[in-house]
Amino acid sequence: MARIITVFNQKGGVGKTTTVINLAAALGKRGFEILIMDIDPQGNATSGLGTDKSQLKLSTYDALINKIPMEKIIQKTTAEHVDILPSNVELAGAEIELIEIDNRELILKKAMGTVEKLYDYIFIDCPPSLGLLSINGLSASHSVLIPIQCEYYALEGVSQLMDTIMLVKRSLNPNLEIEGVVLSMFDGRTNLSIQVVDEVKKYFKGKVYTSIIPRNVRLAEAPSHGLSILDYDPKSKGAEAYNDLAEEFLYLQEEGF
Repeated sequence: MARIITVFNQKGGVGKTTTVINLAAALGKRGFEILIMDIDPQGNATSGLGTDKSQLKLSTYDALINKIPMEKIIQKTTAEHVDILPSNVELAGAEIELIEIDNRELILKKAMGTVEKLYDYIFIDCPPSLGLLSINGLSASHSVLIPIQCEYYALEGVSQLMDTIMLVKRSLNPNLEIEGVVLSMFDGRTNLSIQVVDEVKKYFKGKVYTSIIPRNVRLAEAPSHGLSILDYDPKSKGAEAYNDLAEEFLYLQEEGF
């Protein structure tokens, strides 16, 4: 059975989808079977791994609203051992349509069916909001991985984020836990980045990965080619960082953290 991990931060531009794509790809290269569930209407994880959003016949929307089995929607990606439940802008309407459905916070969990038996890890890429789609992701997961950027407003909104996670834990998913915190967009030349790392470590005691993702041009370029950084430029600092993160992630999984 897969370990299901929601990657979530309600702030945009924190490296959420970048982390989903590249951590998944790094684990895939180590032989693990990975599924990315793209539940963000922007569909950046979908296009970032080589799928043309405009050509989709079926998408996450159909799994949630039309109850089409996920196995019929899932596609291969450009990354080895990584599949995707693809998304596009059609999913934007699902947030409104879900309001009318009983147990609307658990639709994604129900829609998974037998899919979790087919993979080692499932990563859910949420929209940058605290809406029903994100609540569905958190309700369907074993844990939540939180990307935070090394910038001035890094911790702004984090208390609201934690309140949402605790609300879901209390009322919908009592087993939900924090998988870890990934620091992204680190620039070692600035005191600010170093200060943010210290602040985040104080806030999330013992939950921050030691592997930190740097600002890296090649990392920013990779999605436009429909490739993970490990396939686009495997020798770049970005690829090195995500390989390190994958190793640390797996070590902590084995240790039971």
